[in-house]
Amino acid sequence: MANLKALAEAVIKGDQNTAVQITKTAIQERTAAEKILNEGLIAGMDVIGMRFKNNQVYIPEVLIAARAMKMAMQILEPELVKAGVKPVGKLVIGTVQGDLHDIGKNLVAMMLKGAGFEVVDLGVDVTSDKFIQQAKNAGADLIGMSALLTTTMPSMEKTIQAIKKSGLSTKVMIGGAPVTQNYADKIGADGYAPDAASAVDLAKRLIA
Repeated sequence: MANLKALAEAVIKGDQNTAVQITKTAIQERTAAEKILNEGLIAGMDVIGMRFKNNQVYIPEVLIAARAMKMAMQILEPELVKAGVKPVGKLVIGTVQGDLHDIGKNLVAMMLKGAGFEVVDLGVDVTSDKFIQQAKNAGADLIGMSALLTTTMPSMEKTIQAIKKSGLSTKVMIGGAPVTQNYADKIGADGYAPDAASAVDLAKRLIA
């Protein structure tokens, strides 16, 4: 029997080979795809998220865990589609126009995937129009914007105004080193997260 606890453990340790192996075994044994996702992959990433919040692990460990989850997800995804398992929510994410930093944004995207979200990553230097267009195309529940430079923070405000004008009802969450809750309130964002683990909690709250 494929052991889903061991799958979660493999994700936590960032052991790609074991994570992939157990996922394959579980599929062969006809374990429900959703069960593999929830009790194996998401359970593992949840632990990493908690440890990251409590400063028990750091960004490298999170990235290694996320990579193990991603490798297993590539095998599981077709099964999830076949079983008609819907993502928790859909999110479009990117670093705002003028900003080329992506480590924080990548981390948030990985953590959200790990929590069962479908994530469309638009990369860096993303214009307002691109955020809006892609959110429409994806039927996104959420738009996530990141900025690392104080000089690119105004792009967030500009994008939020453009989203409101466009009539999109997609909720917007923002983050990045210089960004604060006060700034989020000031520019009319629906939420702010100080780190990747908090971003997952925030995303869940916003779509609840």
